[in-house]
Amino acid sequence: MNDGYISVLDNISSDSPTPGGGTVAALTLSHAHSLAEMVARLTVGKKKWSSGQEIAENIILYCSDARKISLTLAKDDSNAVTEVMSAYRLPKSSDDEVILRKNAILKATIGAASTPLSIAIEGHKLLSQLPELGLYGNSNAITDLAASSELAYTSVYIAYLNVKINVNSIIDEELDRIHKEAEEIFLQSKNLIHEIRLIVSNRMD
Repeated sequence: MNDGYISVLDNISSDSPTPGGGTVAALTLSHAHSLAEMVARLTVGKKKWSSGQEIAENIILYCSDARKISLTLAKDDSNAVTEVMSAYRLPKSSDDEVILRKNAILKATIGAASTPLSIAIEGHKLLSQLPELGLYGNSNAITDLAASSELAYTSVYIAYLNVKINVNSIIDEELDRIHKEAEEIFLQSKNLIHEIRLIVSNRMD
């Protein structure tokens, strides 16, 4: 581990609210992308895994960009949480200030819910491709695929929880939509992780 990696962990473990769970969800997803890409690279060009060539090539192309998206979402989540905290610190000593503060809180909260929703969407995208790689990819790397899938699922779950905690604080139509979408993605991801776990178990027997 280099100093930069250790610095990130030090920042997370500090008494600052950011980076927090949403950011960690995105960072976790970036690790899932990296592991999936590794499994794919260990599959490409191997005759023994000829049935997995197409999905492996697709995942290599996908994960290269998706990993960058995950890292961007990690930064976006920390910024979104900071915006919420800033909104709650706005003055409220007059009627006008109260209205401005309320609108700022709503806008910031929508942003703070939208970012983990995006993390969940990205995690689900990866999970949806892993069953095929699990079935036809290099079996010598099946535990790495398992690790990738578990990390991707965890990122979806953490992101879903972060959506939920934000939308529960304010009644709003847009927040309700975000919550419903995140919940559906989470449920779909639960089905996918169960499928992948069965594939991993069968290929390890």
